[in-house]
Amino acid sequence: MNKLYHVRMSEEERKRVQIVQNEATTPESIRKRCSVLLLADECIGRPPNQEEIAKRSGVSDVTVYKLIKDYEVEGLAYCLRRREHKTPPNPPIVTGEKEARIIALACGKPPEGYARWTVRLLREKIVELEIMDQIGRETVRNTLKKRNLSLT
Repeated sequence: MNKLYHVRMSEEERKRVQIVQNEATTPESIRKRCSVLLLADECIGRPPNQEEIAKRSGVSDVTVYKLIKDYEVEGLAYCLRRREHKTPPNPPIVTGEKEARIIALACGKPPEGYARWTVRLLREKIVELEIMDQIGRETVRNTLKKRNLSLT
């Protein structure tokens, strides 16, 4: 069966891929992409089939196919880029006004009978005042920590 896409890297591209692969700060996903490209390069000889490349690189054979296609269609820089998301995968639970109200509550006077606020007391008061319908203790703690606030 004839291959639709081929990887034929110049010597400069090959060196660049090897440098990126060996850098300490390179993420594992990009290291795997480098490995696939180096194994699929036809300029150094006949490359192994895509299943073998996938096994050696620790990726799926679909990933190998898509990466080889991206190399031929988009180029090397496209293959080695970090994937950027337009929006974060999980939007923040506490934003703007809610955060300000939580911080104001934590900086205020504690409830009667208590010497200071605790995270649990804050959580209960946030729900009671209907700042939020529900909120976890960890979310309250992280909100305070983000602003370097301590309850002690």
